[in-house]
Amino acid sequence: MASLVTLTVIIPMIGAAFAMLLRTQRWLRELVVSSSLIFLAVASTLILLDVKEGATIVSRVGGWAPELGVVLVADMFAALVLFVASLTILAVEIFSLFQRRTQFGSDLSITGPILLVLSSGVALAVLTGDLFTLFVSFELILISSYVLLTHQGQPGQIRSGMTYVVMNLLASTLFLVGIAFVYGATGTVNLALLAERIPELSDGTRIGIGTWFLVVFGTKAAMFPVFSWLPDSYPTAPTTITAIFAGLLTKIGVYAIIRFHGLMGFDDLGALILTIAALTMVTGVLGALAQNDMKRILSFHIVSQIGYMLMAFGLFTINGVAAAIFFLFNQIPTKTVLFLSGGLVEASEGTSSLKKVGGLAKHRPEIAFVFGLPALSLAGIPPFSGFVAKFGVVASGVAAQSWWLVAVALGVSLLTLLSMAKIWVGVFWGKPADSTDSQESSLSRSDRSYQAMTFAALATVGATLAIALFAGPIWDMSIRAAEEVLDSSSYIEAVMTE
Repeated sequence: MASLVTLTVIIPMIGAAFAMLLRTQRWLRELVVSSSLIFLAVASTLILLDVKEGATIVSRVGGWAPELGVVLVADMFAALVLFVASLTILAVEIFSLFQRRTQFGSDLSITGPILLVLSSGVALAVLTGDLFTLFVSFELILISSYVLLTHQGQPGQIRSGMTYVVMNLLASTLFLVGIAFVYGATGTVNLALLAERIPELSDGTRIGIGTWFLVVFGTKAAMFPVFSWLPDSYPTAPTTITAIFAGLLTKIGVYAIIRFHGLMGFDDLGALILTIAALTMVTGVLGALAQNDMKRILSFHIVSQIGYMLMAFGLFTINGVAAAIFFLFNQIPTKTVLFLSGGLVEASEGTSSLKKVGGLAKHRPEIAFVFGLPALSLAGIPPFSGFVAKFGVVASGVAAQSWWLVAVALGVSLLTLLSMAKIWVGVFWGKPADSTDSQESSLSRSDRSYQAMTFAALATVGATLAIALFAGPIWDMSIRAAEEVLDSSSYIEAVMTE
């Protein structure tokens, strides 16, 4: 099974190389891309099942000792995130294959291979057991995401892409400096060894390291106040690209915060994280309410929902961290399918502007269904998975008697529902708008491409419903993941034991 963990990183990268060589051979290229993503989905499922039944899987790449080489670690937290991420990427790839016939589709000769590079970077970020390899994985994600964002060469994409890359390059620079500082202070970048040595440092040095990496990973996660790059850049990309970004990129930043700060025992940064979480929630939801485009509203909600995860984690309790992990697990497919619904609106109407679309609930009820269920989930309405996730966050806040945070979380949830209602009223209610936007490029309901896109989106909706249906077992796995994150001894033992 250790070799399978390694292959989840290697196979997508090999697939990307072959797909790039086959750029002009459409069917072969798409076969390579799809096969690589199917392998990743199957492999991540097998890894999760194995971790659920047994111990942590450790792969020592090249057979080197952990102090010297790259170590890949699949514990419960990593296995959960890798599983849901791989399935989500596969669903988006299916959607994009059939979206290419519209003006909103991406160039699959570029995006297919680059998506595999992004997938490899995501798998590496989730599985890596050392800081420097985490840095490398972030760079893979940054380079591939920049290409995906700007490959169409439109002025708006280039402008927003520059903002995106500058902010992330700044975070990367800080990351590299932080690695140097950590290595100078501890003599290692291996996470298991750091979990032993960082608590032994002086309080000033230890808090400095924790704060430094909170800024680094927080920039990747789009937390307050370093979030402005996200709502400017995401809406300009093709819908399928934005769906991947919304579902995965910021969540990898949150994953890194939970992994690093949890293992290293930075619970004395809890008050700072909780304050940032509240500001992130409020700023994101207020920004969403001020928008008049479906994709921009959803982009601001990415920021808002990051705040919930940070709030739960900042409590540094078992239930709090478990709630953050469950919330993260739920948000990946939920945010993805909301953006896919935006892609269906564009395919149907030629635009996603609230002022130019209307009446879709009557003549495109399938789009209303694809949007409506995850929108209710995002707002935390029972019995959907978002309710379970938010209930876990609020319950952990009540248990910690953080009443002001509970009030903020509930208030933001109500405002989230209001912004979802704004989309519903603008896009799905009322009379159909007389849009002049590229109607000749829109797809009819009988078009096979439109039907396939709808099927991929419905499958992702099904994933969110499955999370609600199996909330009990997923919560149990989240509890185990939280225990492993907060109790570094199990992680250290798994990595360091021969």
